[in-house]
Amino acid sequence: MAAPDPRITTMDEQVALPRKNGELVFEAPWEARAFGLAVALNEAGVYPWRDFSQILAAETAALEQQGAPASYYERWLETLEKLAIARGLVSLDELDARTVEYALNAHDEHED
Repeated sequence: MAAPDPRITTMDEQVALPRKNGELVFEAPWEARAFGLAVALNEAGVYPWRDFSQILAAETAALEQQGAPASYYERWLETLEKLAIARGLVSLDELDARTVEYALNAHDEHED
């Protein structure tokens, strides 16, 4: 596997990736998937990384100004959603419908 783009691994402090002992930190599997999807879409040429990092910085600043709590990867996911809609990968209605499906465990891989 190729090394990640240095623009991704060395983002400005405000939006720098969470790390522990130099390694990326993910608290839940969805965070790693959101990270991987954002990087893969960038590498596929769907958007330049500066677009992602600029939206992430704006998202972070807006939430901090509002005093709204959000984890790093919640902001990351918001950024990914905005770019996916802006680039025509998904519509807001499609995204909302899929969100409801996942909230209802329609895509749960575990069997009872």
